[in-house]
Amino acid sequence: MPLTLDDFERDALATLTTYATIECLSPAFDAHWHDNGHLDAAIELLAQWARQRTLQNFKVDVVRIADRTPVLVVTVEATNDDEATVVLYGHMDKQPPLGDWSEGLSPYAPVRRDDRLFARGVADDGYSTFAALMALESLEARAIPHGRCVVLIEACEESGSPDLEAYLDHLSDHLGRVELMICLDSGALTYDRLWVTTSLRGLVGVELTVQVLTRGQHSGSASGVVPSSFRILRQLLDRVEDAATGEILVEELHGAIPDAAQFAAREIAREFGDQMYQDLPVVENLALMGDGVAERILNQTWRPTLSLVAMAGLPSPESAGNVLRPFTTALLSFRLPPNVDAARARAALERVLTRDVPEGAHVSVRGHGADGWSSPAIAPWLERALEQASQEFFGNGVGYTGEGGTIPFLASLGRRYPGVQFVATGVLGPDSNAHGIDEMLDLPTCVALTNVVANVVEAFSHRKDAS
Repeated sequence: MPLTLDDFERDALATLTTYATIECLSPAFDAHWHDNGHLDAAIELLAQWARQRTLQNFKVDVVRIADRTPVLVVTVEATNDDEATVVLYGHMDKQPPLGDWSEGLSPYAPVRRDDRLFARGVADDGYSTFAALMALESLEARAIPHGRCVVLIEACEESGSPDLEAYLDHLSDHLGRVELMICLDSGALTYDRLWVTTSLRGLVGVELTVQVLTRGQHSGSASGVVPSSFRILRQLLDRVEDAATGEILVEELHGAIPDAAQFAAREIAREFGDQMYQDLPVVENLALMGDGVAERILNQTWRPTLSLVAMAGLPSPESAGNVLRPFTTALLSFRLPPNVDAARARAALERVLTRDVPEGAHVSVRGHGADGWSSPAIAPWLERALEQASQEFFGNGVGYTGEGGTIPFLASLGRRYPGVQFVATGVLGPDSNAHGIDEMLDLPTCVALTNVVANVVEAFSHRKDAS
């Protein structure tokens, strides 16, 4: 029998709930992560749960490279004679709470309401360890043969996966001949079917600081003489984004949109229409960007965008005085089309933001980037397996769509294993609120997705017969 919600509640929910209480923030949000020990506590909890699985031949390792976040590696040996490897990927680091959660909810005090679990990290991406291993456990419990599988759970994905390449180098021999990659860190447009991600945008993060003084000065004596750092910042931002339309003005951040992506956007728009974005908590009468649903889908998945995600140098209104501030820092998040090189885009941004600075202000730019990803053509055996699994466990045929987020692991694996088949999917559907307040895991969707993973791994072992 496939996995049921009762199975998940019995074997996984208690540990997932404990994981939800751990403040295992990604290193970008916890500079002292090593001393604080939250990432270590979370990965040891997951490793302990993994060691309790009833798999025939498996090994659980917490792999550590000096000065890098740890990685959980669970190797499940083949029960057939297939020498290829299936990699099942997830991550266990978390975003910060963001703000005050709704009444009765808290980021680190998990709450279950009906079949939904609310806490930071449960959907992004704490469930992944449980889904991957319970899928394999389900196969073995039913005596269904499977190939060699390696479950890889990293601890710095929310920071852009800066440690990932080092671990891929370190584990290269262990991973062996990877032929299928299952990524459990993506989204779903609805909960009524399996959604497979066909592309992901890249990312460039830029910390931009404009400084005009070595210390703040009374605005009565300095304003009108010393230029405002915020005004200069505005001018620099106008170089990279059209303030009226949101269009990105730096050519290196744009990429050609494939015909297939444009067709898919039109098809999704035709099926779902305005309900695609009806769950966004926008204020009344807000005009959405884009001329129609299809254009909004392409904006979200294949066009560059800018989000100003943080600022420094501005005191809170309660503590602010009439002072001309010495500096303003803006943290800029640029989403890139899947086919744009992040390093090239970052270099272009740094060049545009630092040349001919108005008024001779001092400008510093620090950036990091991650490439996007576009799925290779799906093999017929995999396409059939996904359709069958979606029909069986969700009741509808599989859906394919691009995502606006970034998963550096996919780009890294795509470069290393150009012939590999990919399944990028996940539970981040409506109201899941990843990175926002009130993050939520829909438990029936988690169980259905776990069964899908089991079916795909089973189908992989028969791929040669099916071709």
